[in-house]
Amino acid sequence: MTSHAGGLGQRQPTTAAAVSRRVVIALPVAAVGAAHATSAVAAPAARRRRTVAYVGSRTTAAREGRGKGIEVYDIGPDGDTWTLLQTVELDNPTFLAADRTRRFLYAVHGDFTYVSAYRIDPGTGRLTALGHQETGGRNPAHLAVDPSNRFLVVANHSSGTVATLPLRDDGRLGPLTDLLSLPGEPGPHRTDQTGAKPHHVPFSPDGRFIVVPDKGLDRIFTLALDAASGKLGFGPAPSVPAREATGPRHIAFHPHLPYAYTVDELRSTVTAYRWDARRGELQARQILPSTEPTMTGDSRGGEIAVSPDGRIVYASNRSGAGDGSPGGPEPDTIGVFKVSAKTGLLRPVGWTSTKGIRPRHFCLGPDGRKLYAANERSHTIVTYDVDTADGGLRPTGGVVHTGSPVCVLFLQGDS
Repeated sequence: MTSHAGGLGQRQPTTAAAVSRRVVIALPVAAVGAAHATSAVAAPAARRRRTVAYVGSRTTAAREGRGKGIEVYDIGPDGDTWTLLQTVELDNPTFLAADRTRRFLYAVHGDFTYVSAYRIDPGTGRLTALGHQETGGRNPAHLAVDPSNRFLVVANHSSGTVATLPLRDDGRLGPLTDLLSLPGEPGPHRTDQTGAKPHHVPFSPDGRFIVVPDKGLDRIFTLALDAASGKLGFGPAPSVPAREATGPRHIAFHPHLPYAYTVDELRSTVTAYRWDARRGELQARQILPSTEPTMTGDSRGGEIAVSPDGRIVYASNRSGAGDGSPGGPEPDTIGVFKVSAKTGLLRPVGWTSTKGIRPRHFCLGPDGRKLYAANERSHTIVTYDVDTADGGLRPTGGVVHTGSPVCVLFLQGDS
C-alpha cells in the first residue's frame, strides 16, 4: 500500500473509508475520478467550515470506466473550486456512505461482492484503509448505516438480496449477519427484469424502516431491522407494486410532508407516493414523465432528490437504453418539479442540460444552494446555482474533469 499527497494517493486491494468526529455529513452526491479544480479562490480571512468531497467512480474495462477509485477533494468557499487531496485506487467504488458518528466511510464495489471501510483523518479528511467484507451477493449497488450505528445495510443488485454487516467500534466491518431475498415475479422487460434487483436501501426519516426500490420486480419493499441482532424482516406493509415495467430505482423522502418520490429507471418517470410512517406503507398518487416532452429517444432515470425546504424535486435523465449504450450525442437533463405544499404532488417546472452524458447521480451541496451533476460517460462534474425562488438551475461555469464519476459524498467540519 502506498500513500501520496496532492493527487497521487493510497492504493489498497479492497477497502472503504472513515469519517472524523469533527466532520458533519452534509449530502451524498454522485461523481468520480481524477479531477482537478477549474478556478482559484483566495483563502478567506475568517474561519469557515471546511468542506471535503469523496468521489467514487467506475474503474473497470467491463464498464468502460476511466476512474481510479475514491478521490478526496477540498471544496473552496465558492463551491466551484475543487482541489484534489488524495486518490485511493480500488475497483468500482460506486456508492459511498458515512457512519452515524461521522468517523468512518464505507464503499460498495459495483460488479464485485464486497464492501470496504476507511477511517477519515479529522484534520485533513484523508482516508486510511480498514479492510473489507463480503456482502453475500453480487454487484452491491447501495448501502446505508442504521440509526443505532451498529449495522451496515447493503443492496446486492444482481443477486436480488439485502444484506446486513456489523460495524465494529474501530470502524471495521464484521462478517455477514443476515441476507434477505426479495420475493416476487419479474417485470416484463426482457433484459433488465430477470429477477429481483434492489438498487437503493435508504432508511425512512424516522429510522424505523428500510425502503427498497426493486427495479427487477416493479416493487418497493419496506423492511425492518432488528438493531440488536442485525436480522432483517418485512414491515407491516411488506411491499407496494409499481406500474408495470417502470423499474423503480431510487427514492427520496419529503422533509416534512408524508410523501416520498421515486425515479423510475426503465420508463423515465417520477412517481409520488403518500407515506404512512406508522405502517411503513407507500400509496402511489401520481406518475409524471421525468423527461421533457420533446425527448423522443431512449432514456433511463438516474437519481432523485428533494430540496432541503421541500419545495422542489429533482430527477436526472440518462439517454440510451442501459449501461451498454453510449448515450448522447446530445447532453442529458435534470428535471425540476414543484411540490404542492398542500398535496405533496408535483408540477414540472422545466429541464436543465447537465452539459454531459449519463448523470447517473447528482446531489445538492451541503447548504442546498448548489447542485452537482456527475456525468459518468462524459467524465465531468458540473456545478449549478439553485434559484432560491423557483428551484431552477443555472450553471456556474464550474466543471471538474474526472474519470467516470458515479457517487459523491460531502462532509463538513471546521477548517
